[in-house]
Amino acid sequence: MRKLLTGNEACLEGGIAAGMRFFAGYPITPSTEVAEAAAERLPEVGGKFIQMEDEIAGMATTIGGAVAGFKAMTATSGPGFSLKVENIGYAAIAEIPCVIVNVQRLGPSTGLPTSPSQADIMQAKWGSQGDYPMIALAPSSVQETYEVTIKAFNLSEKYRTPVVILMDEVVGHMREVADIPDTPTMEIIERKRPACKPEEYKPYADPAPGEIIAPLAGFGEGYRFNITGLIHDELGFPTNNIAIAGTMMDRVIRKVTDNRKDIVEYGGYEEIDVEGCDVLVMTFGCTARTVTAAKKLAAEKGIKMGIFRIITIWPFPGEELKACVNKHKIKNVLVAELNNGQLSLEAERVLKTDAQVWHLGKIDGDILYPAEVLNKVSEVIKNG
Repeated sequence: MRKLLTGNEACLEGGIAAGMRFFAGYPITPSTEVAEAAAERLPEVGGKFIQMEDEIAGMATTIGGAVAGFKAMTATSGPGFSLKVENIGYAAIAEIPCVIVNVQRLGPSTGLPTSPSQADIMQAKWGSQGDYPMIALAPSSVQETYEVTIKAFNLSEKYRTPVVILMDEVVGHMREVADIPDTPTMEIIERKRPACKPEEYKPYADPAPGEIIAPLAGFGEGYRFNITGLIHDELGFPTNNIAIAGTMMDRVIRKVTDNRKDIVEYGGYEEIDVEGCDVLVMTFGCTARTVTAAKKLAAEKGIKMGIFRIITIWPFPGEELKACVNKHKIKNVLVAELNNGQLSLEAERVLKTDAQVWHLGKIDGDILYPAEVLNKVSEVIKNG
């Protein structure tokens, strides 16, 4: 069915299509419409919505919903994400699948609540303390938001880990026509459940050969086990044993890093007209729309712009970017983003001497405009 939706509304519809039946959160601009849609839609499909007293409780309750056996989601923006990060780290170490939507706005602190930004890139990866893997996806349209939300739940359940959807205010609030089928046509991955006897269940055991994760039982399903944010053994009980700690942390990290290529390709990235391009522009989210418009302006001036659009932000598609640059002998890569250079640093780290990396960004609450991208591309061509 074709519907006129905002990105925030499409996000909620994607969650429902993926099987999400529990939402806990706290309203905050510019993500509030996700919660409002959840309050209206979840009761219609047998789900539960609860507004908590603050963002900390919202994340904790989302974890509780996931532990109870539901596919669970919460939504917030920058300041709220800052409050959620300790519990996001808890979900990572306890290997609890859930989805966190961050509709980014200008910060730090309260910043400009109604203005767009893409500056929570590093926070999504490193927000909580310690070493842990993170998966984050960034859609560029309303239709893609619906699809990316389904993918986020699939990745969360497949890898037993929290997944972040890094939207931005523009994508969250824009209205576009999207195809929302009555019955999902995309793949839906369900949680791996235990088939053993309750007394044999080990929720944190190393996965069986050919498996990525151990199965996860929901509380109330007859399996009793412990959940903690401490280093824990196969049964979930805290331990100071360094051998167990090393094995556990290695498993938590490697389930994502060993499957980096699959996650990147499943989440998605695009190479557009990269062969023979004068400049390759790497971008994501709402800024990708500006870059696409700038590409048309560049063509009118005889400039060939290639685009490397990333949807999977984390794990960063560095190998794919490097392969693209080397295959097509690209010498200049311009990173367009609404921040002070967070993904530019990643591009520099990956490309090193393969290509010169340039940055174009804004941190004033305004979007980038096609003419600004074209001017920067012309500057790169002149000086690169």
